Amino acid sequence: MTSETHSPPRPLRPLRPLTARGRDEPHRVASPLELFFDLCFVVAIAQAGLQLAHAVAEGHTGEGVLNYAMQFFSIWWAWMNFSWFASAYDNDDVLYRVVTLVQIAGVLVLAAGVSRAFDQHDYVVVWLGYLIMRLAMAAQWLRAAKDAAGPERTMALRYAGGVLLCMVGWTGLVVLPEPARGWVFLVMVIAELCVPRYAEKDFPTPWHPHHISERYGLFTIIVLGETIAAATVAVKSAVDEHDALGELLPIAAGGLLIVFAAWWIYFVVPIHGHLRSNKQAFLWGYGHYLIFASAATIGAGLEVAVTQAVGKAHISTTAASAAVTLPAALYLLTVWALHARHYKVGIAQQLVLPVAALLVICCTFLGRWAVLAAGLVSALTVAVGVTLTARAAVGGSAGSGAGVEAAVE
Repeated sequence: MTSETHSPPRPLRPLRPLTARGRDEPHRVASPLELFFDLCFVVAIAQAGLQLAHAVAEGHTGEGVLNYAMQFFSIWWAWMNFSWFASAYDNDDVLYRVVTLVQIAGVLVLAAGVSRAFDQHDYVVVWLGYLIMRLAMAAQWLRAAKDAAGPERTMALRYAGGVLLCMVGWTGLVVLPEPARGWVFLVMVIAELCVPRYAEKDFPTPWHPHHISERYGLFTIIVLGETIAAATVAVKSAVDEHDALGELLPIAAGGLLIVFAAWWIYFVVPIHGHLRSNKQAFLWGYGHYLIFASAATIGAGLEVAVTQAVGKAHISTTAASAAVTLPAALYLLTVWALHARHYKVGIAQQLVLPVAALLVICCTFLGRWAVLAAGLVSALTVAVGVTLTARAAVGGSAGSGAGVEAAVE
């Protein structure tokens, strides 16, 4: 029996051909550069979440949610485009690293402009940061086209052209009057989402299923970590300023249970086996906008709940509770729809997460105990899921081996 060994790292070179990597390449894991990339992107998400929390606490929920959706899309879309490109073409030479660092600089510029976009509807800095990221992404695709031929080269050129054309469209957020910007955003979101489908209609990029599922999982972990950090800072500030530990303990405990359950539910099943076709991958990849956004919004909601508990928010207790329970319910539903349902066996297992989402929404109306109740429901959801899976595995042991494997997964 031979032991499995990892491939030796490639030596760093100034330039090497930017050619496609193998879709079934063994030992493919996220690189340190990709982890650094994720961490810097979460800085921008944190800024957007902070502004959302302030807007909701001031009673400007509709405007805050719309602004947050716009900022989050620009961050998520740039992250997702790089992640899928890197899964297919990462050659890790000096030029590739430098262009990736330029993209990181772009998201930091974008993060610096988030507060102006929220408060003054001034998108110049956000647009500039997005421009930097997208020009770097177009340069990567042009480089891939240079080293490709035939349909693959056409695909890379379509990507580069689509990225640049969409960037022209986004200029409308800067030059057009404010009433038209919502329509610009809607049209450009549709255009951006169509670019990958058009570019890959004749030649799909050779992304790596295990690598891409790991990348999404790692980003989910970082976003959930940012949620905990934001809630911790909010609780600490409230305790220092108001000495209101009794009012804040239920919120802190409930929030922690929600985040713990969110992590458990996402990682309870391996999803890479489901990502075999481009159609499945597109739906799964695009749908993560809701998973990432709802996970980050839970943190903003906990900040709102803390602010309301100490009397500094201009909203009701029910509204503050909804800022936590609604994104938590959305997270449960989207993880089930995109992720967990593919591995559930029987009606009972399939209903666990949808029912839990409904119960979490009902917790909204429990006053100061709403967040704690939502946390307990989330924890109970994990317990029920584990119990049903274990029973299915035991029952399947008397049947076929395939049934056991499906139940365990």
